[in-house]
Amino acid sequence: MKCNLADLNHKNVAAGIASGLLAVTGPPVIILEAASKGNFTLTQTILWMFSVYVFGGIYSIWIPLYYRMPIVGAHSITGVAFLATVTAQFSYQQLIGTYIISGVLMLVVGYLGVFSKLIDYVPKQIISVMLAGMITKYMVSFVSSIHQLPIVGGIAIVVYLIFNKRKKFVPPMVAAILAGFIMLLLTQPLSVDILSAGFVVPRVQIPEFDYLSFLSVSLPLALLILSNDAAVGIGALEQNNYRPPVNRIVTLSGAFSIITSFFGGQSANVAGMMTAICSDEEAGPHESRYMGAVVSGIIIIIFGLFSWRLVPWIQALPAGFVSIVVGIALLGVFGNSLAVGFSKPSMKLSTAFTFIIAVSNFSIVNISSPVWALVVGTIIARYVEETQS
Repeated sequence: MKCNLADLNHKNVAAGIASGLLAVTGPPVIILEAASKGNFTLTQTILWMFSVYVFGGIYSIWIPLYYRMPIVGAHSITGVAFLATVTAQFSYQQLIGTYIISGVLMLVVGYLGVFSKLIDYVPKQIISVMLAGMITKYMVSFVSSIHQLPIVGGIAIVVYLIFNKRKKFVPPMVAAILAGFIMLLLTQPLSVDILSAGFVVPRVQIPEFDYLSFLSVSLPLALLILSNDAAVGIGALEQNNYRPPVNRIVTLSGAFSIITSFFGGQSANVAGMMTAICSDEEAGPHESRYMGAVVSGIIIIIFGLFSWRLVPWIQALPAGFVSIVVGIALLGVFGNSLAVGFSKPSMKLSTAFTFIIAVSNFSIVNISSPVWALVVGTIIARYVEETQS
């Protein structure tokens, strides 16, 4: 494994910067929201932020340099969005246990080489509709918050639409959040207590394990990462004429996630959209695009190392602006999930049930609605509609 700086060029550096910004703009706000709902301490929140970005960044440097492919590492934004719906139901130690088991599941799936079979068994439409239903409430809050902060929210939406229309290399989400943040600074003063957090020394967290948290958190978290990150990232690599080591990518995502879990984070895995950015033809010559992933990894490692300083700043943001950022960060995911989820007319019954159950946000025997949505939707698709993979 050797870093050849001669492979750096303005195109893969730009791709790496865009990829890194995608990881450090919207997702941290969702992490803080999930931590707040779970009543995490400031130290636990900082450790979460530190672990997913530092270990995700290491993945994004080591794996691309080894395979000479733009396999970008980070953590799962859809996984964090899911966790925001369940952190209040389990203790911190139980959640650490669920993260570890989720990583073990991914490692086993990769080691046994059953990734494709697993993804095929639960129809992708069911997973997509479950995800759409799960984040619908964020989109509703997003619209309400634009009404509360019309200038900030309006400018952010306009910028998002302009960058989406013009297909510039800067992701619309990044441009919109940066524009919204600038408008927020111009219109509202921020009060930040920079002394509220000191440097947090990373330390191993003690997990707890039980079958309810396994069913409610570990299984759906692993499925979301495999379907919305691993499958997307691997698909992007293959589309751009790479031959990625599929099973090893999944296995390494599981291994890195297990390590990350012991330090308070939910995962460090191959990142779907970020890999798509760095593997695209806009990222320069085919043989040197891997350096974009390395640049991305350096950016998110730096973000993770300074998380103890950045968390108080993010916590100082107004609640309305946080909802706007979360909405913008999830807007693309929400749209894609609806498009994929309702793309097959023969599955209208199963997808309808899945969406309704996921959006209802209930719990039966301490098993959350996203899990019930997956179970009911898959049963209807497989045995009522007789959907074939």
